Amino acid sequence: MHDRIRSLGKVQRAHQGLRCWARFALPNLRLLFLLALLTPAAHAFQPRAELVVDNVYAIVGPLGQRDMENDGLNANFGFIVTQQGVILIDSGASHLGAEKIAAAIRAVTDRPVRWVINSGSQDHRWLGNDTFAGQGAEIIAMSRTAATQAHYAEQHLAGLNRFLGERLQGTKPLPATKTLAGDAASLELGGETLQLAYSDAHFPGDAVIWLPKRGVVFTGDLVYVDRLLSVLPWSSVRNSQKAFHALEALQPVHIVPGHGRVCDLAQAKRETGDYYDFLANQVGAAAKDMESMSEVLARHADLPAFRHLRNYDTLHRGNMNRAFVEFESAP
Repeated sequence: MHDRIRSLGKVQRAHQGLRCWARFALPNLRLLFLLALLTPAAHAFQPRAELVVDNVYAIVGPLGQRDMENDGLNANFGFIVTQQGVILIDSGASHLGAEKIAAAIRAVTDRPVRWVINSGSQDHRWLGNDTFAGQGAEIIAMSRTAATQAHYAEQHLAGLNRFLGERLQGTKPLPATKTLAGDAASLELGGETLQLAYSDAHFPGDAVIWLPKRGVVFTGDLVYVDRLLSVLPWSSVRNSQKAFHALEALQPVHIVPGHGRVCDLAQAKRETGDYYDFLANQVGAAAKDMESMSEVLARHADLPAFRHLRNYDTLHRGNMNRAFVEFESAP
């Protein structure tokens, strides 16, 4: 009997100990859990500026999907430091992404971002506009770029919510407020000359931004290196091929692509220009000749010249399908 009483006493004391532990430890565990949600992981993507030439910098994003670690910054951005302030090329996919870009700029210069130029209307090109506008920057784009931004705003926010969740909070869509008319435009900002021209490549209204004094071109989503380009339902292979050939005519020394490392024209041609030529001259020609899509897929399912590029296995067949449809329906 005494042994049973002693055993019961031990159990009661153990239960009391657990209750005491829960009373003091659980609130701290909740706090740690909350901090884990709110604090970026130590390995989260932190943008870094790399010098391209003179006062021109690139911010090269990761090649993978948008996620909470990169805050949608899976693309390339850039900036030019001038005596009057910073010219930023594209503003990121969210408020937090824009703040990361701003921090990368501050690591180089304490001059404020006075101008933001959007090269396109996909989410990571412009959904950080509101953040920089709130800091006094003027937001500039070609007129059709701004119109496409407004058209896709709700769709892009909904899509980003799946990847970023609560880290999308504070993001407000602000299409470019200063728009440039015509098919091409030239700007003088802070002593720098910037020439914009439509590519209409990945999205309608996409543009390239050429710095003739520096031999640098920011291509937006016209050029991809290190990973295969993506043809979306609203992309145009015909426009992309034409725009890439116009880019070649500029003979840029440095190319800041939409995705992948800063490169030269030779690499851009190998990994993007040649692929546009393939889609237009092989797949497009087959569509015009009324071949079947199955024949085209069978003949071109494997392209060794592009197999090394990231996303090749997941994107190549879909790219051919969309190119075929575009040329099949063309007049």
